[in-house]
Amino acid sequence: MDMTITTSGVGLRQPHFARVFDERPALGFVEVHSENFFHAGGASLGALERARALYPVSLHGVGLALASADEGDPLHLDRLAALVERIQPALVSEHLCWGRIDGRHFNDLLPFPYTGESLALVAARVSAVQDRLKRPLLVENLSAYVRFRDSEMSEADFLAELVCLTGCGLLLDLNNLYVNACNFGEDVLDQLDRLPMHAVGEIHLAGHAVTEYGLIDTHGSRVCDEVWSLLRAVRARGVVAPALIEWDTDLPALEVLLDEAARADGIGARDVDGSAMEREHACLA
Repeated sequence: MDMTITTSGVGLRQPHFARVFDERPALGFVEVHSENFFHAGGASLGALERARALYPVSLHGVGLALASADEGDPLHLDRLAALVERIQPALVSEHLCWGRIDGRHFNDLLPFPYTGESLALVAARVSAVQDRLKRPLLVENLSAYVRFRDSEMSEADFLAELVCLTGCGLLLDLNNLYVNACNFGEDVLDQLDRLPMHAVGEIHLAGHAVTEYGLIDTHGSRVCDEVWSLLRAVRARGVVAPALIEWDTDLPALEVLLDEAARADGIGARDVDGSAMEREHACLA
């Protein structure tokens, strides 16, 4: 199968397995959470192998916890490496977060201070993972609801340095970028311009909840107009990486996901004018 991805994809979840396999909708790729397929056999892995026969697959991890002070879990990396070897995915990605301390693993994607010390730790971890997997890793920007006084740089600058040090790629989550900018009173386009656009290997698009306390990244609704505008801004900057529709809670009918993916396909670099990008959607305090 040609592993080049030219059109948008969707997160493949169990309720949609049967229809996707039977109807084979026109998708550029499908993405799954790596950890759901760590068992050496069984129905889940069989379904993933069936999906791999139809589409390029993106493995998206939630458990490496790259920024944890504890040493990495060798068994976790062993299982990921075995899955990568078996499935031969088009893309492999992981979140920029921590989630492990004193031998305990938290089922969350937790933020950390962006310091030189943190950068050295994460860079070493990313390099080790890439060496083991024998391929570049895409690292995703995080939605976070706290900031640290000890941070010495922004997340965008941290990611730019990480790319420079390790040669990793960037999974650019535009909903996360927008949620953080709104919650912390930042200019979202300024944050976008600090990121290493040349390293973007995949784009995530998702929905969020609006609450009295701020925006919450839920992956449970359609992509909002402001995030679609961010995708136009990214395309205007020459980024051609494929987009993925993430939807993990209140999963809708497959037609809704396909409609969102088709909308993403309708926004290409040739369809936007970077000089005309308005800053009206930038979240300011």
